[in-house]
Amino acid sequence: MEILQIVILALVQGLTEFLPISSSAHLILVPVLTDWPDQGLAFDVAVHAGTLTAVVLYFRRELARMLVEWLASFRGRLTPDARLAWAVLIGTIPVGLAGLLFKGLIETQLRAPLVIAVATIIFGLLLWYADSTGSRRKDEYGLVLRDVVIIGLAQALALIPGTSRSGITITAGLMLGLKREAAARFSFLLSIPVIFLAGSFETVEYLSTASIEDAQALLIGALISAVSAYACIHYFLKLLERIGMLPFVAYRLVLGAVLVVLFI
Repeated sequence: MEILQIVILALVQGLTEFLPISSSAHLILVPVLTDWPDQGLAFDVAVHAGTLTAVVLYFRRELARMLVEWLASFRGRLTPDARLAWAVLIGTIPVGLAGLLFKGLIETQLRAPLVIAVATIIFGLLLWYADSTGSRRKDEYGLVLRDVVIIGLAQALALIPGTSRSGITITAGLMLGLKREAAARFSFLLSIPVIFLAGSFETVEYLSTASIEDAQALLIGALISAVSAYACIHYFLKLLERIGMLPFVAYRLVLGAVLVVLFI
């Protein structure tokens, strides 16, 4: 892989994993616009490892508290951090089950460019509606079981390429009355087990068809994706209450239109 391809693909992964703009749409656009060869499964695993490292480092203090309190919950001590940890675990179940049940359908039928374009536009408009009408009155610690199940089910929809995992979970959170930053924070916490599970599955697939890869390219890709993802999380949360979701909605509509023009 050329260094430019490594840098661009790693930046795309690092930025689009957490912004509500659909990483799958961008990963389809990149080879179309550049005519680059497929980067390979090993590189995908490396950049996903980078984004996972970024989100874990960013929320390291919260995760440490959640882990301690989650373990304590088995002794009957259910604190807000323990409830949040359980919420993340429960919210991950629907997407895990859906991934196992519909993996073949997703890989063979739903990766068409037109499907991605339509999903990018429709779920972008849904994000705008949720941001415009949501009450934004509670934080992630105010989630109840019903809220967690709904957000978890919404996250399963992100298996449809173009939906955006962060976008649909933030949308669901806003509809349930979460503040913008709280919806984003819970979405990012939910991403940790999802990225870990997806990365682990890809690693197993890679090892089953192992070949010699450029280790330097993998390391550079992982580092760039980690740094860009960390910066993305930081500034997105910092600016979110000020700018709202409209810029991302507008971007999704333009992106969806570009995909329609390119592939119809």
